[in-house]
Amino acid sequence: MEQRIIIEMGMGNDLHGMDYQKAAARAIEDAIRHATLPIFDSINLPHTEMRVQVTVAVQEPDKIDTGALTAGLPRGRAEVTATKGGLNVHNPETGDTAVVATAAVEAFLPLQSGNWVQG
Repeated sequence: MEQRIIIEMGMGNDLHGMDYQKAAARAIEDAIRHATLPIFDSINLPHTEMRVQVTVAVQEPDKIDTGALTAGLPRGRAEVTATKGGLNVHNPETGDTAVVATAAVEAFLPLQSGNWVQG
């Protein structure tokens, strides 16, 4: 059994290249940049005990290489899934389309209740 220890949200974009992969990577980076998990040092737990589930949302999820995004995650046993969401913002004056991606990064650990003592 697991318990979620953190969930962070992020947003990323590619303003001119319409690159969903780049926008998704930036959304994940934005989410994990706001997080720190001192619990690992506090209870002497290796990072390999953590399962990381990342969901990225873009308008064309089939253009996302989830394996490459997974390989870029720094800790834990990670998995990235892509779903439809995010936003495309077209500029009719230039013909550019800005791609906006969102990401949710969740981290799970095996139940830790036996590792805590209330004093």
